[in-house]
Amino acid sequence: MSTDPGLRRLALGTLLGAFRGEQAPVWAVDLIAEGMAGHLLFGFNIVERAQLAALTASLHAAREGALIAIDEEGGDVTRLAHRLGSPYPGNAALGALGDPAVTRRVYRTIGAELDGLGINLNLAPTVDVNTADDNPIIGTRSFGSDPLAVATHTAAAVLGLQGAGVAACAKHFPGHGATLADSHLELPTVDIDATVLRDRELPPFVAAIEAGAKSIMTAHIRVPSLTGDAPATFSRAVLVDLLRRDLGFAGVVVTDALEMLGAARYAGSIPAGAVLALAAGADLLCIGADIDEQITNACADEIVAAVQDGRLPLARLEEAVARVADLSAWTRSGARTDREEPGLGYPAALGAVRIEGSHDRAAAPLIVQLESESSIAAGRVPWGLGPHVNGTEQVRVVADAADPEDLRTQAGQRPIVVVGRNVHRLPGARSLVEALATTHAITVVEMGWPSSWRPAGARAFITTWGASHANGRAAAETLGLAA
Repeated sequence: MSTDPGLRRLALGTLLGAFRGEQAPVWAVDLIAEGMAGHLLFGFNIVERAQLAALTASLHAAREGALIAIDEEGGDVTRLAHRLGSPYPGNAALGALGDPAVTRRVYRTIGAELDGLGINLNLAPTVDVNTADDNPIIGTRSFGSDPLAVATHTAAAVLGLQGAGVAACAKHFPGHGATLADSHLELPTVDIDATVLRDRELPPFVAAIEAGAKSIMTAHIRVPSLTGDAPATFSRAVLVDLLRRDLGFAGVVVTDALEMLGAARYAGSIPAGAVLALAAGADLLCIGADIDEQITNACADEIVAAVQDGRLPLARLEEAVARVADLSAWTRSGARTDREEPGLGYPAALGAVRIEGSHDRAAAPLIVQLESESSIAAGRVPWGLGPHVNGTEQVRVVADAADPEDLRTQAGQRPIVVVGRNVHRLPGARSLVEALATTHAITVVEMGWPSSWRPAGARAFITTWGASHANGRAAAETLGLAA
């Protein structure tokens, strides 16, 4: 079949692409000029502010109204500050602080910064209710485990971002907080009935809608009672019956990245997933990070072919493009009611710290940082106490390869501070900490999502609710070790 230029333009109008490099390649700019919805930026696109502003300006120059998106959640997930760590506490710390006004101010500040850099769509906030301590992909990205509290902070975050003129995107619908698998790698199952879904997972999304969220992102999760074997991203029961009809959402439905295996394996390919998502009711298709011109054009070609052979109604494609156009128009409306508050993140992170037990601030310790893998969503971002302490000795170890006796010898008579992320599930970490506690005064600093585990014999357990630059500084101040 020949490609109808008008139909191709419609197909492109649903695509949120991506590219490698610190400047936009010619093909990425040309596709924007041709009508592609926009591009999503990642850490590999960002060196510093002036470079980023020039990059976004080149995309906006290709077509007024292009959507330039980013995942700037604050906390552990940052693109702007991927080289140093975010100056803002993440959602878990904001939830622990418990002040929605601060949450709104933090997100307003993030939004103002993005707006000044030419970015008009933030794929945030994460509004999943984290009810699984071992959730490998949400954790500290969540405001907490209480649905109503999460809903309150969700509304504040949406109002903050959008008050700064940047569209918010509440994610991941209908709720990724109860999963024990990472949808980047597989299709997680959340086997709950409609009552649990409505009572536990949906209140934050209801709050986002009531706050006027311009977009909501889908989850590549399977909820058998609603989706059968399919991911929610490909389910009309989720995107149309539940989100549109029951909850009344009228904005843009954005897919999570279609390259993620939770979607791509089910669909068979990224272009096939693009068609399935549109048919299910999605409007803006986030293709992914590891993509290029060939994959982007293949998605557009598959959408065109699906309309031509009847798999995808033309009216559904036109509806999606119209919603994306409305979002684009909103970003150009010029409404900017809120402004930036530099430095806000650090006191907020300090206020979120929780201390159990008693830490001796007068004693100079040995700091032992437990190495841990980064989630795919966060990527490799510096974390820990490293740049924040006053010259106190620090060592980095892999927990299940560390010899407690070597660490005891290195510490001598000094107490030991063990710093980790999700310490309870790091291989060998529990036994290492508890072995050290038999001979030394031990303080554990948990910079991930804490579980019910508390190490036998430890003097203190400190929770920062995140591992951002702001959380690291807060930990150092709490320990009395700040530079």
